[in-house]
This record gives sequence, structure tokens and C-alpha cells, in this order.
Amino acid sequence: PSAHLPAATSILKRQKQLRRKNVRFDQVTVYYFARRQGFTSVPSQGGSSLGMAQRHNSVRRYTLCEFAQEQEVNHREILREHLKEEKLHAKKMKLTKNGTVESEEAEGLTLEDVSDDDIDVENVEVDDYFFLQPLPTKRRRALLRASGVHRIDAEEKQELRAIRLSREECGCDCRLYCDPEACACSQAGIKCQ
Repeated sequence: PSAHLPAATSILKRQKQLRRKNVRFDQVTVYYFARRQGFTSVPSQGGSSLGMAQRHNSVRRYTLCEFAQEQEVNHREILREHLKEEKLHAKKMKLTKNGTVESEEAEGLTLEDVSDDDIDVENVEVDDYFFLQPLPTKRRRALLRASGVHRIDAEEKQELRAIRLSREECGCDCRLYCDPEACACSQAGIKCQ
């Protein structure tokens, strides 16, 4: 009896089949989460770190083009806020002679006092300018309150300060040779730094 051999496939056909298996992206799915106090990040100053809820509260699907347009709008809005804050800071500096004199008028100024006419977002290339900005503690607290967080845990501030301090001190005090009895690294079970 003759053995049945599988039909030989052309190399060209195999290449065409491989080409059809390319990954293509045509949609972006964005999950939205409510803002919560973080306890997972360490801001460079103060407490009230920003985090998010355990589960998303909504989902939205975009085409790639729609998502790019949405990002452009969001980035322009963030840029507008950032430019307004810069303008507000400049106004306060002018009123206080670069922070050397007290001014009640400067203290009373808010972002509402900066007109949109003073801001020229249209002539700024968003992609060149846009990057994540660190937020001051006051702004983080305002964001949390606006998101419905009524009780901000004040103890987090002390914990974050302790973490920042611990990051400043790295290694041990050993010089030239390591004394395992006095070496903080050796006592922590790591190689002497």
C-alpha cells in the first residue's frame, strides 16, 4: 500500500497567508476611573497623592482618528490651564515685586482673574509643549474634593515625608572597608553600598 503524502504548498502561498495575519489596530478602548486618594505614589511634596477607584465607572470606544482628536482637545485644555497658572503666577510676582513685598491684591487673585484673551493656546504646538506637570498639594486636594472624596487621610502626609527622607539616605557609612557589625547594608541583608 502507498503512503499518503500531504500536498506540497507553494512558498508564495505561505507568504500570502503570513501577511494576512498582521495585527491591525482600528479601535481604542478607554476605561474611566473615579479619582481617589492614592496611597500608591509619592509626590515630590506634601500629601494627598492621587489614585483611582478599584473598578472603572465607564468605558468608551474610539476609532484611532477619533481618539487622536480627543487627545488633542484634552491636551489643549490642560495646556490652557497650565498657561493660565503661569500667567497668574506672573501677575502675582509683578504685584509683589518678585515676592519681596506683601500684597493683598496678589493674595486674592485666582485663575478666574486670568482672562482667556491673555492666553494664546492656538499658536503653541501642543505635542512640543505637553508633558505631565507635577501638581501642588493644594491642587491635588481640590481635585480629590471635586471628585467626591470627602475625607482626605491626613496621615498619608507623614508617611510620604518619611518615604521621601528614606530615599535621600541610600547606602551606609562604611569607608575603605565594611564592618558587618556596624554596616547598615549588611544588617539589612544586602551587599555593602
